[in-house]
Amino acid sequence: MTKVFIDGSAGTTGLRIFDRLRERKDLELIILSDELRKDINARREALNSCDIAFLCLPDKAAIEAVSLIENKNTAVIDTSTAHRVNEDFTYGFAELLESYDVIRNSKRIANPGCHASGFNALIAPLTKAGILRKDANLSCFSLTGYSGGGKQMIAQYEEAERNVLLDAPRMYGLTQSHKHIPEMVKVCDLEVAPAFCPVVGDFYSGMQVTVPIFKSDVNGNINDIKDVYKSVYTGKVVHFDDECSEDGFMSSNALSFKDDMQITVCGNDDRILLVSRFDNLGKGASGSAIQNMNILLNVDECTGLNI
Repeated sequence: MTKVFIDGSAGTTGLRIFDRLRERKDLELIILSDELRKDINARREALNSCDIAFLCLPDKAAIEAVSLIENKNTAVIDTSTAHRVNEDFTYGFAELLESYDVIRNSKRIANPGCHASGFNALIAPLTKAGILRKDANLSCFSLTGYSGGGKQMIAQYEEAERNVLLDAPRMYGLTQSHKHIPEMVKVCDLEVAPAFCPVVGDFYSGMQVTVPIFKSDVNGNINDIKDVYKSVYTGKVVHFDDECSEDGFMSSNALSFKDDMQITVCGNDDRILLVSRFDNLGKGASGSAIQNMNILLNVDECTGLNI
């Protein structure tokens, strides 16, 4: 039976992974008591005793966790930002890889960031196909539920007498130094970093990432873009949908508590909107991590997922 350890199981992503995996009959979870979960020796033993380790930690702690692993057979799925542009780690967005074997044969997997997942799913196939210029001046608008901010932000939004400013969407990452930008540039092979506008809204979970592009950026037309998506996203988790509005609207929480991702294209040949919708805690975090684990185990990638 496969032994799994979640280092950082008290956080939002770690808790959701734990809740999903504890029902699995093919896994044995290594669980540390509250007294030991931050003890470095206990963590070292757990990390070296498991077959697969999920790191649901701040960046510095994730780097430390990797340094504690001496067992060459321990596979790591790191949900932090720490290793997403590290050449020694496989970037774990399975649908963008040449083959799932890249993940299956890896012992070091960096789980993508939530905003970056939506952006990369839209842009990477287009730059690879030569449809979108790599030097295009792109912008990205990403609306997310407040659960993406972790326990502290969840508490802020759900307290009885909260700040009235939380009633409206709030933009952040104002200095254009958001931690997801480096992986967006690297995975999409961009020559210019996008202008990135993340926004948190007053809803628990869900995410909608929009990248507007112009005819001058495209080698082709809107139908060529759709054809690329149709050819790339043929699996169960990420899918292209040509018609997906709700009476002319698109809600950011349409896939809340789901683990799949919807890709669509709106607009016209002159002004095109590329849109991805998913759950920031699903394909944007824990769902993606579990999908990567399933691929490692060579079982159906959707095992334990809500598709």
